[in-house]
Amino acid sequence: MCIIFFKFDPRPASKNAYRLILAANRDEFYNRPSKAADFWGSSNEILSGLDLEEGKEGGSWLGISKRGKLAALTNYLEGRPNPDAQGRGFLVSNYLTDNLDSFSYLRKVSSEGHLYNGFNLLTADFKANEDTVCYYGNKGSTEPIRLKPAGIYGLSNSLLETPWRKLQHGKQLFSNVVGRTLPPDGMVQELLQILNNEELNNPDPAQETQGQGYSKPMLHALSAVCVRATGYGTRTNTIILIDAAGNVTFTERTMINSDISRWSTNSFQFQLNE
Repeated sequence: MCIIFFKFDPRPASKNAYRLILAANRDEFYNRPSKAADFWGSSNEILSGLDLEEGKEGGSWLGISKRGKLAALTNYLEGRPNPDAQGRGFLVSNYLTDNLDSFSYLRKVSSEGHLYNGFNLLTADFKANEDTVCYYGNKGSTEPIRLKPAGIYGLSNSLLETPWRKLQHGKQLFSNVVGRTLPPDGMVQELLQILNNEELNNPDPAQETQGQGYSKPMLHALSAVCVRATGYGTRTNTIILIDAAGNVTFTERTMINSDISRWSTNSFQFQLNE
């Protein structure tokens, strides 16, 4: 499970505004092995966290490249996932290394969507002449869509913009923050507060109907923007800012050694190669 809020404005009116503001939580078993966000290898081209689960090493949930390619993934809440399905994290990693544009990549993924458990995938290209953000969910339409700028979007564990209570609540908080003119440090701190909001948003019949097969206590825990359950929950917060000049600020706050009282925060700044 995960949740993502983002504002996509490719031609912001002010030089102090942002082409992209993205705030995301990764919800996962605390003991699932993973690598904190860093650049891959020696080329310093692609930045993401990486899954280290056996058989799924190298997959990711969110990443960006200096070429302006960005991808983000959420799982689709379903009661009986197929244990033999392909690892969804490679959908992110493969896009970041592929030469296909965001829409073409999702067209390719849509033809193979049946090989995976339920997922939602955002892909984006940030270029000097055009910014594009696209979406595909394998439990929805067979065709990917290009998202309209300038817009504020929310994605959790149903299809894009499905009005779960947690998504509506978090999106309202997010909208209030991104509507203000804040420097990167201030924006990051405000968004981290939203991502760590543990307020339960239940009952939510839509979420509960989709999550049949889950226990009631687990569904209650999943109704918060920041999930806290026994051995499972929000273990990574990520914020990505891209300003009008193509400067990227990537901030990750991640849990240390499955201990919800211990966290590490790292930030990376770089310029897109536009």
